[in-house]
Amino acid sequence: MNAPRTIIVIAVLAALGLTVSSAVVITSEAANASNATSTQAAESQNPRSGTYAGQIAIGHGRELYLQCAGEGGPTVLLESGIHDSSDTWTSSDTEAAPVFAEVSTYTHVCMYDRPGTVRYTDPPALTTRSTPVAMPRTLVSMVSDLHELLAAAQIPGPYLLVGHSYGGMIVRSFAQTCPSSTAGLVFVDAFGPNIKQLFDAQWPDYAETLNKPGTALDNQPDWETVDADEAISAIQNGGPLPEVPAAVISKTEPFGVSPTVPATLTQTLEQAWPRVQDALVTLEPNTPHVFATGSDHYVQVRDPDLTSGMIRLILERVARR
Repeated sequence: MNAPRTIIVIAVLAALGLTVSSAVVITSEAANASNATSTQAAESQNPRSGTYAGQIAIGHGRELYLQCAGEGGPTVLLESGIHDSSDTWTSSDTEAAPVFAEVSTYTHVCMYDRPGTVRYTDPPALTTRSTPVAMPRTLVSMVSDLHELLAAAQIPGPYLLVGHSYGGMIVRSFAQTCPSSTAGLVFVDAFGPNIKQLFDAQWPDYAETLNKPGTALDNQPDWETVDADEAISAIQNGGPLPEVPAAVISKTEPFGVSPTVPATLTQTLEQAWPRVQDALVTLEPNTPHVFATGSDHYVQVRDPDLTSGMIRLILERVARR
């Protein structure tokens, strides 16, 4: 028997906009499974239960690509980091199943493409599955999109919200603005508002790097950029979170960075990141903080088993409430 063909998908982005120095490896079996899922999804018309993939009209002439699978509740909503499409949740560089596939074995799970985010095709390209919008984006507008998507798809809450990197800001703001629709939270090496004060005078340079990390796609007009100052203010002024089960997963290895990023910014980021993670742990009572040993920022790709396991743990805690 021939060895499995390996597809190398270059992950052009790392945490918070810094360029990834390594590659995401997907075996041909994983790629075939993804294709099979897409074929099955095309035959489904119901995003509320079972397998679904398609564009959902959210008003104003816009559509967002949504993919769901599995049965049960609460629905798990997977939110990607800045510049990333939903592809990060269907990638694994271990023998473990990707997060989206694994979570679908025990509950209903959904993910979507924000406009201007990167598909992990070869070569990487901006998604064509969601309608482009003007950039930069505010956190308020991103959370509004998520509200409108879930309403238009008629997916009932409450939801277990899982946010990677900048996606942690989106799910956190969603929970602040719609506490009754929030069953739980999982932060996957997530961004937090205290990062601005930790960068201090370097913050403007970091905020610029966050949006323009130096990839081949940076200058495309639809490329996702964010107003990080607005987002931090929105979180700080957004009111309390509902008291729900939560977990924090953090990396142990350095960020992958572009050689064009000043070393002083990288050093500050590495020094600040543990304090960002610690602050997330304090948001909810009895929050476990686990470390993905050997993983860089893309914990859901490097250690999907740990990520899926923590999602399952929080689902169990939700069920016991």
